[in-house]
Amino acid sequence: MTISVIEPHGFCAGVTAALKKALSLAATLRDNPSTSLYCLHELVHNEIVVDELKKRGFTFVESLTEVPDGATVLFSAHGVAPQIRETAKVRGIRVVDATCPFVERVHKAAREFAERGLHVVVIGHPGHIEVKGIVGEVGEAVVISNVAAAKEFCAATADAAARLGVVSQTTMNADEVAEIVAALKPSFKVETTAEVCNATKLRQDAVKAFGGDAVLVLGSASSSNTARLCECAPCRAFRAGTMDEVKSLDLSGVTHLGVTSGASTPEEFLKAAVAWLRGERT
Repeated sequence: MTISVIEPHGFCAGVTAALKKALSLAATLRDNPSTSLYCLHELVHNEIVVDELKKRGFTFVESLTEVPDGATVLFSAHGVAPQIRETAKVRGIRVVDATCPFVERVHKAAREFAERGLHVVVIGHPGHIEVKGIVGEVGEAVVISNVAAAKEFCAATADAAARLGVVSQTTMNADEVAEIVAALKPSFKVETTAEVCNATKLRQDAVKAFGGDAVLVLGSASSSNTARLCECAPCRAFRAGTMDEVKSLDLSGVTHLGVTSGASTPEEFLKAAVAWLRGERT
């Protein structure tokens, strides 16, 4: 079996910056062992990264109610709603913000659409942390996750003169985002900044261009960008988030395997997985 590593892959700039902030915070524990560090939600959706940060002293929480007054909390790369920032301020919680700059741009666009009186539509998955933060920015928004939902929204909305301001979760399938926007335009006056981040698009385009007969995407099951890489593969697609999962894959019949990784997957994991697949066992 021939194995090719697909480029680009792995950490994007937003994840790299978020992890740098986390490691910098963790270093403060060495100087002040009494310090407690919290992270609101997983810093990024990858169990290898989260487990390493737990070893370095982080406690991961799903709500600020789990964070003591005056403590230090790291906001994840996915962003948070303004109400959460205000709560932290009122309670004297020190915030270190690791929100991805591209996500911040989406928040800004949604806010500006709302301020101008447009109905905000978020293309994304309703339960995703990033989407919750975007919706929280405007208070009320319609979340559309696929073309079928877009068509249902058009059919159910009587006001054809309504103006929509459309933004997107940054880790969606780039082609699907374009299709959803196209489905909305015949029924509404649409203004849009909807697009996935550049790192997401480049990784998806590289997978689509792969000419082998199977793709292995390394990343967590909870990672949106990892799932989208599997979806856009032009051939069979496998996913693995740990070495145990890599070793349990049934690659029977695969002659040319392309290996890539989600934007929150450590490079060390990819290297270990590729070495094992190539038979470099130690």
